[in-house]
Amino acid sequence: MAANRKLLAVAAACAAVVIGVTGCGGDNGGDKDPFEGMSADKIAKKASKTSKNAGSFTMKSQVKESTGQATGEFTVAKGGDCKATIDSGKQGHSEILTVGDASYMKADEKYWKTTAGATIAGRVKGRWVKAPSKGDSACALGDMFESKKFKNLKREKDAEVDGKKAAVLVKKKGDETTTFYVAMEGKPYFLKVTNDGDEKGTATFSGYGEAVDVKAPAPGEVVDQKQLAGL
Repeated sequence: MAANRKLLAVAAACAAVVIGVTGCGGDNGGDKDPFEGMSADKIAKKASKTSKNAGSFTMKSQVKESTGQATGEFTVAKGGDCKATIDSGKQGHSEILTVGDASYMKADEKYWKTTAGATIAGRVKGRWVKAPSKGDSACALGDMFESKKFKNLKREKDAEVDGKKAAVLVKKKGDETTTFYVAMEGKPYFLKVTNDGDEKGTATFSGYGEAVDVKAPAPGEVVDQKQLAGL
């Protein structure tokens, strides 16, 4: 799943955006700054708690690769179930489902040949490969909202993300710059994270608190990872 995790570098490696503990801000309106008097670190931690409290969300990511651009869309439900699609110029197209304690992956021939070889690619063509999730699937985005890492941020000029006004918080570490965008209207969710350094990319967030339906594939469409062992 290393290729899948790379898509998370934008939001995770930067300074671990996103989910904290409890509490959420009230709705904000008008031109008043809802974060007046708050440091950039405190704004980020407030957004962390609010985003965590929402329980569900969708993240779309874009990460620059040597061969082009990798994109991913991850939708996480309350309770941890998840569905994702990932497209990479290096490794092809893959889909992921995490339901309970099981993880399922379906991918194109390019992906399987690149990661597992031609024999496996032939065995799993058009089918889902089932494996224990163990909390380490590409959909395990729990670290995204860790509030303890929001330190030494600086607030810069406000901006807009998809028409929504956002506070802009910047963290610089060496040659790497990570920028967090926090909603200033409604609840203070994270709206976007960009990373400019060794890993260049963007992650945008939406669908906070919305219902997410994730279902396991039909048994006839699944091959267990154990069946592939030794091939």
